[in-house]
Parts: sequence; C-alpha cells; structure tokens
Amino acid sequence: MDKTGDVGIRRNQWQRLFRWQRRQKVTEEGEDGVKDEGKQNASVDSKLKVNWKEWVVDPADQFYYVWLQIMIFPIVYNWVIIILRTCFTTIAMSYLPVWLTLDYLADLMYMIDMVIIVHTGYLDQGILIKDLTQLKKHYLHSKHFLRDLVSLLPTDFLYFVFGIQTPLVRINRFLRLPRLNEALDRMETRTSYPNTFRISKLMIYIFVLIHWNACLYFALSNYIGFGSDRWVYPNITNPKFASMRRQYFYCFWFSAQIFTTVGDTPLPKREEEYLFMIADLLIAVLVFASIVGNVGNVITSLRDRDNVFFPNHELVKAYLRSHHISKELRQRIDNWYQHLHINKKIMRENEILQQLPVHLRTEIAVSVHLPTLSKVTIFQSCEKSLLEELVLKLTPQVFSPGEYVCRKGDVGHEMYIIKEGKLAVVADDGVTEYAVLSESNFFGEISILNIKGNRSGNRRTANIRSIGYSDLFSLSKEDLTDVLSEFPAAKRHLEEKGRQILTKMGMLEDSGEAEEGEAEQVEIKINRLESNLEVLQTKLARLMVELESSHRKMQARVEQLEWEVAALETQLPEDGEDEERAQGRGEGVGGEVGWEREEAEGEEEGSDAKVKKQGQGEDGNDVTKEGDGESTKSTKEDVERMVEGDKSGLKDPDNQEKKKEDGGEKNREKGDDRPGKGDGAEIEPKDKKEETSGERESEEGREKAEEDSEMEQKDEGQKNSKNNQKGE
Repeated sequence: MDKTGDVGIRRNQWQRLFRWQRRQKVTEEGEDGVKDEGKQNASVDSKLKVNWKEWVVDPADQFYYVWLQIMIFPIVYNWVIIILRTCFTTIAMSYLPVWLTLDYLADLMYMIDMVIIVHTGYLDQGILIKDLTQLKKHYLHSKHFLRDLVSLLPTDFLYFVFGIQTPLVRINRFLRLPRLNEALDRMETRTSYPNTFRISKLMIYIFVLIHWNACLYFALSNYIGFGSDRWVYPNITNPKFASMRRQYFYCFWFSAQIFTTVGDTPLPKREEEYLFMIADLLIAVLVFASIVGNVGNVITSLRDRDNVFFPNHELVKAYLRSHHISKELRQRIDNWYQHLHINKKIMRENEILQQLPVHLRTEIAVSVHLPTLSKVTIFQSCEKSLLEELVLKLTPQVFSPGEYVCRKGDVGHEMYIIKEGKLAVVADDGVTEYAVLSESNFFGEISILNIKGNRSGNRRTANIRSIGYSDLFSLSKEDLTDVLSEFPAAKRHLEEKGRQILTKMGMLEDSGEAEEGEAEQVEIKINRLESNLEVLQTKLARLMVELESSHRKMQARVEQLEWEVAALETQLPEDGEDEERAQGRGEGVGGEVGWEREEAEGEEEGSDAKVKKQGQGEDGNDVTKEGDGESTKSTKEDVERMVEGDKSGLKDPDNQEKKKEDGGEKNREKGDDRPGKGDGAEIEPKDKKEETSGERESEEGREKAEEDSEMEQKDEGQKNSKNNQKGE
C-alpha cells in the first residue's frame, strides 16, 4: 500500500508540473502575441509617417514595379482610343463624357508619373543616389524630361479651334510609349513564364496594329464614299451596316484578313485603294515574319530548356541503335528517361545555375538541399558554414529498380545521401537483405575518410541495391577532402565517428599494431634520407674539386697572358731597329714572311704533340679507373693536367726571353749575309723544347692520375665499411 501511495503522489506531482509548464507556455505565447501586435502597429505607424519631401523610390523596389504596371493602362488607352475617336466619329460623339473623363484621368496619371520619376533614385558607381537635389538635376537634364513635358502639353485647347470632334489634337500623348516598353521588360524579367508572356505581348502588338488599320480603312472609305465600290465599306444608309458595333467589327475583320492573307478580299478599283492595299501587304509580310520568328524562338527556347533540365534522349537513342545495344538495356534506359520527364527531376543543377554568382548559387543550394543534408547524422553537429560548402558539391543521381549503387570490394570514390526512395543492403547472392535504407540515410563515408587502421582501406564493405526509383546525392572524395581541409575540427569529428562505426563492425586495427607499422615506416624514411644525404655530399665534394681546378686554371691563364704582354712590350723597340738595318726590300720581306710561316707551322706541330700526349694521359687514366669500376672520365684530372702544363711553360720566363733575344741577334747576323736562311735555323731548338716540356707534362699528369685513383679507392673503402656497419 505504501508503494502504491508513493506512486500516486509522484503521478500527482508530475501532473502538477506539466500543468504549470503548459500555463507558462500559454502566458509566454500571449506575451509574444502582444509584442508582435505592438511591432506591427509600430511598423504601420512608421509607414504612415512618411516625410514626402525626402521620399525616394528605389527602382528595384516592389512599389516601382507595381506603378509601372499601372502606367500600362493610360498609355494603351491613348494609343487605342484616340485613333478610334478620330476615325469613328459616331463612337466619339456618342460617348463623349466618358472619353473626356478618361482623357483627363490619364493626364493626371501622367503627371503623377513625372513626380515619381523625379523621386526615383539612380545608380552612380553602384551606389543608389537618394539626394533630391541630385535627382531633380539628373531628371531635368535628361531626354526623358523633355519627352514627358511635351506629352503633357495642354493641346486640348485646340478643341476651340478644330472642334470637340477632333481628338487627334491629343496625339502628343503617344510620346509615353518608352514607359510602356520599360513596364513590359520588367514584367518579362519577373514572370515565371517568360515564353507565354512573349507570345501574349506579340499578340497585343498585332491587335493594336490591326485596330489602327481598321480605323484608317474606315476613314478612307468615308473619304472615297461608302458603298461606291465593293472594296470600301458598304453604304451606312443600309440599316444592316449602320450600327457602330457593325462598323468597327467589319473594318477589324477586313484588316485581319489583309494582314493574315487568309480569304478573298475584294479587288481595289481606285488609286487610293491600291496604295492602301500595297502598304497593308508590306506590313502583312513583316507581321507574318515577326510571328513566325517569335514563335520559332519560343519553341527553340523551350527545347533548350528541356535539354538543360533533362539529358538529350534522342542522341542517346541514336547511339544505342548504332552500336546494336540489347533491347533489355535500351528498355531500362527508356524507363529511366521516362521517370525523369514524368516526375520533373533535374539532373544538371550546376549547369543551370552556372551563370549566377557564387553567393546566389550558395543560397539557392542551401534553400533546396540543406534540409536533406542537415538530417544526416554524421553532419548534424557540424558547422553551418561547412554544410554550406558541402551543399555546392552535391551531385544528384537517380537509380532504377534493381540497380546496384555499389558492390562489396569496389574502390570507393564518393559517399551517398538518400534524398528519396529505399535501398537494400544485400548479401553477395543478391537475395538476402540485411537492412533497408530510407530517406536521410547515408553510406559510403568510410571509404572516403581515409581513417587510419581501416582494414578494408578504401574498399566498399557492403552491397547496396535500389529497391525502386531512388534519388541520391553523391559527394566525391576530392570535394570532401577539399572542404575538410578548411575545417580541421569537423574533420576530426567525422573521423571519430568513422572509427566508432569501424569498431562496431570489427574492421578497425589495434592501435599497437598501427603504431608499430608507423614506426617501421619512419625508420624506412630515415634510412632513405641518410642514403640521399650521402649521395648529395659526394656530389658536393666533386663540385668543389671542379671549382678549385677551374679557379687554378683561370689564375694560370691570367699569369700567362701577363707574361706575353710584357714580352711583346720588350720586343716592340727591337723590331723597329731590325726594320732600319734591313737591306733589300724584296729579300727582307720574303725572309720575314717565310720566318713567320715556319714559326706558325712549328706552333701547330707543338700543339698536335700536346694533344697526342694528353690523349695518352687520358688513356692511362681510363686504365686506372677501370679497376675502381668507373666508366666515365674525370674532368678534374684533365683540368689539373692543363694547369700543370701551363705552369711548366711559365717556370723560367727570364731564360726564355734571353734565348729569344740571342736567337734574334743570330738571325739578324745571318740575315745580313744570307737573308733567306736565318728563319729556319731557330725552329729546331723550339721543337725540341716543346717536346721536352710535353714529356714533362705527360709524366706529371700520370703521377697526378695515380694519386687521384688512390684517393678515390680510399674513399670507396670507407663508404663500404660504413654501409657494412649499418647493415650489421
């Protein structure tokens, strides 16, 4: 009994608590309603309290759009009624008070329109100008003001001159036609059915044109004489054709018959009739061309719209026929297309919205797809900015009944979110169903998250098959990684949820094994980096040696040039004395030329000998390097050999100069007695000197090559010992 009493007391307490909460909600709702009513009243008062002196109209506002629609009526009224009253005088005089009232009401609307135009802002560098002084100045200096002013001139005073039966004095009201075009353009951009609106606008233009032609036909018939022939309007004395309604309808039918070139019209008899018919036929050609062109544009735009909204079925059919696809597969494709057309499902959202800016596309995608994406449990706790980024990446897909969305073991490149329809998780046999997925469910996220320790990797873990027609959103792996790179917290959250799912499925490896695998990978990377570092160090050492050798070579070359310049400076005065002592111009000149030729030949022979000796030295180097296992020649040794050769030529410059001077004096003495033989005597000792210097250079080059090969063998031995230690 005590327990039952306690339970009853507890129930009463909970009931009292629920009642108290309900009362609180009711009072809060009442207070909110009072607050909302107060806000609405305040907004109404603020709207009524408008400062008309500072009132400015936004051209993109709803008020401006509605006013343009209202201005259609007075403009169309003037274009239709003025010509009607001018040609059909009986209609003008029968309803004169009505016409005058409507005339001055239209004039009043014209005046109000001018006031609204003055207070309408305009854009200057993207900013809406609201200053009334600037707005007035802008309107008064524009062409619109002059046209509007002329359209409101009080030409009605001409009634006192021409009579009240001549409403043609109000023809200046036609100048407001650009305002009508602006209103129709605004309506075409805002309507949800632009093609229907274009056809309706074309029909209105044709109606006004036929109306004007009917009025002019009646006026021409009155000028020629009613009933004078079969072409003009019949005689109005006949009661059948005397009524005003019959007069207008007959003239309108006659004009429509001419413009459409349908039916037999009476042949004209007079020149005026011929001219009228010629003008009507020319206008009829333009009208017919405009009708055909506009209707053709509407049809092509409708076809383009269908092609953008739905894939082109005709091209696919032609492809299937050309490749002889089976009837079963063709029937499935036809059923898929039929499902898209019947249910108005769009497959090319990104192509349709491609012309819009990014922020508008984002807002549209958020309003259309965000409710579906927010129902997905894996994204419910994510940031709204992340969902807005993902919404733009979603791609709609439609699957037919019995079609597999993914199979077990396939490589996963995208995840799927179910928008509409049902899918079954089936076994490998395709019969056993483990579960049924419905709206707002998702699958395939494990294969694109790259979770560490996932035994399946990026493979699918189940077979998913569509039961009926299913509408899915696919999110690719690349798009998801790009978005998650900017949201690291969301990435960690999604990976944590993925790990929870894998642990439930038993597909997640232990952390210890994963850590061991990571440690092994780190060791492999370290060893690879060490080997790469050693290779780079050897390359750097070779480059340093080559740099030093090139530096030595340049220094030797500079020293050699300096000695040659000094030798030339000392020889210049001696050459002048030799020219004064020379006897016999022809013999002396011939001797000098022969001496220079023999000296040049001696230098060429010396250079050939050097090249041969260098080649012998290079062969020796190759032999020494074959033992080391190298196949390429060392440029370092060639450079050192050339440098040493240059230095050997520069060891005793003073002795060389003395020898040159002694040889020159002997040549001069011999040239006095035997002018043609002195040049050849000096070539033999030069050749001998060059041969001895070349032998010295080759011996020194061989010694250097042997030293370098020994150094390289030592370096390789050290490297092999290091590698053996690492391997142990």
